[in-house]
Amino acid sequence: MKIQSTLYAVGIAFMLFSCSEDEVPEIKTAVAVQINNLPADPPVGRDSLGTPYGTTDQFTLFRFSDSTLVVHADSATDKWDIGFKANVIIVNSGVSGPGQTSAFLYDGLFGEMKEVPTDSSFQQDLGGVLAIGKGWYNYNASAMTLTPKPGKIIFLRTNEGKYVKMEILSYYKDSPATPNAFTDKDRFYTFRYVHQSNGTTKFE
Repeated sequence: MKIQSTLYAVGIAFMLFSCSEDEVPEIKTAVAVQINNLPADPPVGRDSLGTPYGTTDQFTLFRFSDSTLVVHADSATDKWDIGFKANVIIVNSGVSGPGQTSAFLYDGLFGEMKEVPTDSSFQQDLGGVLAIGKGWYNYNASAMTLTPKPGKIIFLRTNEGKYVKMEILSYYKDSPATPNAFTDKDRFYTFRYVHQSNGTTKFE
C-alpha cells in the first residue's frame, strides 16, 4: 500500500512539474457507467396464466451521481433521480416525486451523442404522462417479451442540474441475446449512462 501511494504521489508531481504555467491537466468530469441486473420489482414466480406474483409494487430508486440505489423510505425526497418498476420508468418530479428531474427520449447512437441535442425538450412526470413513457421498448405479444429499441437514447437533467445520457440494453437478468419469457427472469435492467458532473451539456 505504501509503495502504491508513493508511486501515485511521484506520478502527480511529475505531471504537475512537466506542465508549463499555461497548461492545466485535463480533469475528466463525464463518467461512463454500466449497471447490470438492476431489479425492478421482479416477481417471486408466475401462475399458470403467466401472471406474476410476490411483487412489492415499489419502484427501485436510483441516483446517477454516485450510481447508488436509494431506499424506498427516501422516495419522498430529492435523493433519487429515476425509478424502475416492471416496464415503467419514472423520474423524480411532478406526479412521481418532489424533485426536479426531467427527461426525454431521442433517436441516435449512444457513442455518437457527444452533447445534449440542441432541440431538446426536457419534460417532468406531469399530469399522469411520464417523461420517458413507453417509447424506449418494443413488446412482442406472441413471444411475450420486451426488448429495448435500438438507437433510443434517454437524456435526463437530474435534481442537481447535471446532465445524463442513458441507454437501456436489456430487461432480462444477465442480458440474454434472445430472451425467453418462460425461462429468463424479467424486470432486471441493464443500462449504461454517462453523467456530466460539471453542469455542461457535453459528454466528453
